[in-house]
Amino acid sequence: MASLLNQIGAVTALNVRSIPQRAMMSIASVVAVALTIAVLLFFLALANGLAQTMKGSGADDVAIIIREGSNAELNSVVSREQLSILSTGPGVAQRDGRPVASGELLVIVDGLKRSTGTNANMPFRGIGQEGLSLRRSVRITEGRMFNPGTNEIVVGAGLLREFSGFEFGKTIRLRGTTWQVVGVFEAPGTVFESELWADIAVTQSLFNRPNVYQTMRVQLGSAAAMAGFQEWAKADARLNGLEVMSERAYYARQASQSTQGFLAIGSVLGIMMAIGALAGALNTMYSSVAARSAEIATLRIIGFSGYAAFFGTMIEALMLSAMGGVLGIGLAFIAFNGRTTSTLGAGFTQLVFQFQLSPGIVIAAVVMALVIGLVGGIFPGIRAARQRPQLELAAQ
Repeated sequence: MASLLNQIGAVTALNVRSIPQRAMMSIASVVAVALTIAVLLFFLALANGLAQTMKGSGADDVAIIIREGSNAELNSVVSREQLSILSTGPGVAQRDGRPVASGELLVIVDGLKRSTGTNANMPFRGIGQEGLSLRRSVRITEGRMFNPGTNEIVVGAGLLREFSGFEFGKTIRLRGTTWQVVGVFEAPGTVFESELWADIAVTQSLFNRPNVYQTMRVQLGSAAAMAGFQEWAKADARLNGLEVMSERAYYARQASQSTQGFLAIGSVLGIMMAIGALAGALNTMYSSVAARSAEIATLRIIGFSGYAAFFGTMIEALMLSAMGGVLGIGLAFIAFNGRTTSTLGAGFTQLVFQFQLSPGIVIAAVVMALVIGLVGGIFPGIRAARQRPQLELAAQ
């Protein structure tokens, strides 16, 4: 066993020393793997950042009520009567003798993206008096909260980073109505930062949606009260057609719907580019074996086994792929990890979030790079192990 390991080490050292003789081909193989890994990480980081932003937005003790079967708030309707009934449910928290609940309306408005200078959909949300308190991660960082009954809005910091024209103190026109930006709020790592907020009654009036809500948020006394509240709502015939779930469950479902497309595109492109990188690795390693045929034949004559030639070739392929993987991961961290971007969410409005590379994603990229090297080294390694010393030397 020790002898075989020594032989493998000697063959590997010989292979590594001969890489400069095939520098361009080796570099091309490393770059192909690096680009494959970088593209894969782009889509995985995109999907992960979007999912984490969505999932991080919800609370276990806040119930969200939408119309049953609605995939997004834009498709939902909750009546004023149902809103009043839900506010009286078991376990609903009270503040100053009033239920902590907010009927809300989401509409779409246009905004100018800073990066492209083009218009894109933005979420404009009308919220009730308790709307801010129901989102505990939110804090006003500039200005103040809007006054009820006025044409005042507050802007999410994430939306402000991606869109121009909504800076604090500005007066803007949306859907033919003038609004005053009186505050900026932060809610790091949540979807709330991607929204504009205004008073629900004003929003209903100016957007011609009288007495219409799309969702309702209700603060419960604890997360344990959620099951009882859901059962109560399900049993009340006046609430037929409504779906009650925790805010965290709602956003987890939204995250699943939003990230499926990115993961599908990333998987298809990743597989296609991996096939190209694999072809490059095979070509590089076959050329390596051909260029070293005399050395391999000599080693076989002096007693080196075919296993040493096989594993030596395999290790060279794995080293080149590992170098490509490290380069691809480095490019991903430099180029886009932590950068802010926006894309269409489940409600067909722009959702602002950050690319996020997680340890699991990086490990998946390393595994993919090593798989490319492993497969790219197997068949050339078999050819190296089957070299026939007498014929190879005679050909020299």
